[in-house]
Amino acid sequence: MAMQTAAPTLIGSVQRALRLLEAVASHADGAPAKQLARETGLPLPTTYHLLRTLTHEGYLVRDKGAFYLGEAAARLAGGGAVQNRRTKIEDSLAHWRDEIGVPVYFALYREGEIELVSVADTPNSPAVEEWADFRETGHAHAIGQCLLSQLDLRSRQDHLDRHPVESITPYTVRNRQVLLDRLAGLGRMEPLVERQEYALGTVCAAIPITVGSTAATLAISLPLHQEERLLPAVERLRTEIGSLFSSLAFSISI
Repeated sequence: MAMQTAAPTLIGSVQRALRLLEAVASHADGAPAKQLARETGLPLPTTYHLLRTLTHEGYLVRDKGAFYLGEAAARLAGGGAVQNRRTKIEDSLAHWRDEIGVPVYFALYREGEIELVSVADTPNSPAVEEWADFRETGHAHAIGQCLLSQLDLRSRQDHLDRHPVESITPYTVRNRQVLLDRLAGLGRMEPLVERQEYALGTVCAAIPITVGSTAATLAISLPLHQEERLLPAVERLRTEIGSLFSSLAFSISI
């Protein structure tokens, strides 16, 4: 005897509220309660009750008898847009990883901190393990150095006041002044190359990009014994970024 699958438990009030939100969203100029009740097939008292609740919670706004989507609903839509952008970023990184054959990293400098947004790697070409917090060791890895290079001197100084230069490996930059001199000497479009400063046996390169007014970077890493591939790979990444410009979810320029 075949087993019957239990019907899912649905909450009717939630379904009705969502139908109302969809109905309101279909009217750019707003709609009154009676019209919304007709369109959704809900009793008018139920419609009024749900509209009051949705308005109280900020999902709707009432003005001159008409209901419009409120800020809370806009935040939901914005959250979907953010997720869509993140998905497109991840897809782009995966494309570059496969085309170039190296792990690819995307990071931002946001609210005074280094934020590693996404990484694309494979079991055969793994990303560098974050054995020391990337946010606190920006002086020691290509991602952090590239982001710091895009800041003004005051912002760099502030960051290093909060996250001082310290030795991570025997190859880490020796002190704050050496780091500042290195960053000041970089050309605007020049890739930043780091050799074993964060992780022994690893070389990395990062290129500066612009996401609106936010400092950002795309970076790659390779085992030390494949160092000869590093610069050709990062130059290939530049080319790939240009060819995929139109598919990116963020404004990007090198």
